[in-house]
Amino acid sequence: MIRAVIVDVDDTLCLTQAASLALENEVLTEMGRPPVPRDVHLSTWGEPLLDAMPRRSPGVDLALFSALHRRALERHIADGRLDVIPPENLRALDEFVLAGRSVFLLTSRTEDEMRHLVAPDHVLAGRVSGVYHAGNTRFRKPDPRAFDELLTATGIPPRQCVYVGDSPGDAMAAGRAGMNFIGCLQSRVRKPEDFHLRYVNVFVDAFPDVVDAVQHLDRLTPGEEAHPAAPSPGA
Repeated sequence: MIRAVIVDVDDTLCLTQAASLALENEVLTEMGRPPVPRDVHLSTWGEPLLDAMPRRSPGVDLALFSALHRRALERHIADGRLDVIPPENLRALDEFVLAGRSVFLLTSRTEDEMRHLVAPDHVLAGRVSGVYHAGNTRFRKPDPRAFDELLTATGIPPRQCVYVGDSPGDAMAAGRAGMNFIGCLQSRVRKPEDFHLRYVNVFVDAFPDVVDAVQHLDRLTPGEEAHPAAPSPGA
């Protein structure tokens, strides 16, 4: 049985690439710098923000950018322009919890970037059993050790876990850690051919489809493998 459903945040639980690009370009404009082109942003999407910024905006003052970004992030969240989790995605999380599965978040975001999502009054409270980010893990995806803290804390075997993400790095980290992986393509940022298919059990077109995909993994007999990159059941 799949006991743990581990979910990536950006462009998986909520669609954020376009919103993040708008936020970063707002900050760069405030700094008097040119905006990041969309193709450059896409080529570095999924990397920790401050690791990616020197390539997105060569020569940027990272300390100043970070300070301004923190304030702009608060504005965008307050205005409902970033990290809006659709009701249907929340219902999918509820279905996992009702089925007796534990839900976790695992992201390369920093602790500051996750603070609002782990607040006790956030809609995720009561739905998510744990949150793992750059502040409480030693390794970042695609390193499979990104899951070390979660696996140690829960004691759940990797084969009883499934990671849901949107990037090849997500798939590689999960697969090399011995986990199942579901590729969520809802953002349309990536296509199946962008992935190392040996690490992917199934692709879904939208996050709510993950519920059926996990049930499909549950129905496999012991020792049976899901067909690599099979479409979501019912998709």
